[in-house]
Amino acid sequence: MEQLSKIVDDIREEFERKSAVRDTAYQRSRKLVSLCARAIRAVHRKEWEVADGLINEAQTAVSTLIAGVDGYTSLYHAGYTQDAIKEFVEAKLTYAIVRDLPLPTPQDLNVESNTWLNGLAEAATEQRRRILDIIRHGHSDEAERLLDNMNDIYSVLVTVDFNDAITGGLRRRTDTVRAVLERTRGDVTTSLRQAQLETALHTLEKRLTIDN
Repeated sequence: MEQLSKIVDDIREEFERKSAVRDTAYQRSRKLVSLCARAIRAVHRKEWEVADGLINEAQTAVSTLIAGVDGYTSLYHAGYTQDAIKEFVEAKLTYAIVRDLPLPTPQDLNVESNTWLNGLAEAATEQRRRILDIIRHGHSDEAERLLDNMNDIYSVLVTVDFNDAITGGLRRRTDTVRAVLERTRGDVTTSLRQAQLETALHTLEKRLTIDN
């Protein structure tokens, strides 16, 4: 019993160190999420220099976050840590998809495989926003390319059929991708039909003008 106070004091010191690391990691996670949200917004606005700068800043923030929890496995795998890293993956993949670039791999980004897959799912849903921006100004091949990418991503994600404890809740996000994909496909189809109708009306108008 004489050792009890010493044992508990040592445990308390351990918990205080871990608590300090957790608090720092949480603040860094929030900063990373903010950077990624701003980067994705810049991508949708086609502000490429701004997006590049924010993504580079986010890359540094990810490295700092991971280094800060080194030696604390539970904090590295904590929800707020992996969620923030997932946002980084989403930003990187959204940038690559919109600009038609090769997708960076989990190894390229130094992230967990399940975090990468969840980031991919969210990057797929981000394409809806880009597609709607495009078809708002008229149908285009670019909208169809992005829709095809969404479909390809969903087709791959649906094959990753493992327990949520392994995938980090990927099944739910895959279901979300499917729902967003179906709505977006309908929007693109409507846009295409409208474009075809406008072309037909324009052709008819020209023919009537010539006939008169």
